Amino acid sequence: MSTILDVRNLCKTFQGAAQLEPVEVLKDLNLQMEAGDTLAILGQSGSGKSTLLSLLAGLDSPSSGHIVLNGQDLNQLSEAQLSTFRARNIGIIFQQFHLMSHLTALENVSLPLDLLQDANATAKAREALEQVGLGKRREHFPHQLSGGECQRVAIARAMVVRPAILLADEPTGNLDNATGALVSDLIFNLVRDHKMTMLFVTHNEELARRCGRAQRLQNGRFI
Repeated sequence: MSTILDVRNLCKTFQGAAQLEPVEVLKDLNLQMEAGDTLAILGQSGSGKSTLLSLLAGLDSPSSGHIVLNGQDLNQLSEAQLSTFRARNIGIIFQQFHLMSHLTALENVSLPLDLLQDANATAKAREALEQVGLGKRREHFPHQLSGGECQRVAIARAMVVRPAILLADEPTGNLDNATGALVSDLIFNLVRDHKMTMLFVTHNEELARRCGRAQRLQNGRFI
């Protein structure tokens, strides 16, 4: 098995306002994931879950420590290199859908492939929308779709490049219970079918149990 994610001695400190002490949000975290692993990160609000996800996604930089993803130390990449690396290797599903309002469902899903100048972007995006049950809605804009449908478009977009790792940040947090259950089923089924590696951030114990293993964050440390 190949190691997809290797987090070593990861720390993140935010500078406080004048006269205030710096806030240490993540403290000396270590974490490994092999190809095909599914890992839940559990924790209450303020435990550092979203900060950890931002660092793993390369959207923020650690104060110290290293994140090695698919063999690449993220610290060693320039902004431009990191952007390309992220498009190719990291799929992210946010609690907010973050769809482009002026683009159709199909155009939203093909965005990562367009960034990578994939000649088959449209065909792959169509297939991804079929897999999330939205083949017939591909020409609709986000405002013409329900919340659950928007999240399914976001799932298709995150998975369309077959990333090395899928990062899911409370992906059902904005949905009602019934829609949330359907969306979480969809994510876990697709991850299983495609043998994907997934890190799933949640405060929902039931969803966490669907992952291969779980780690709990509390006050910036794994307990």
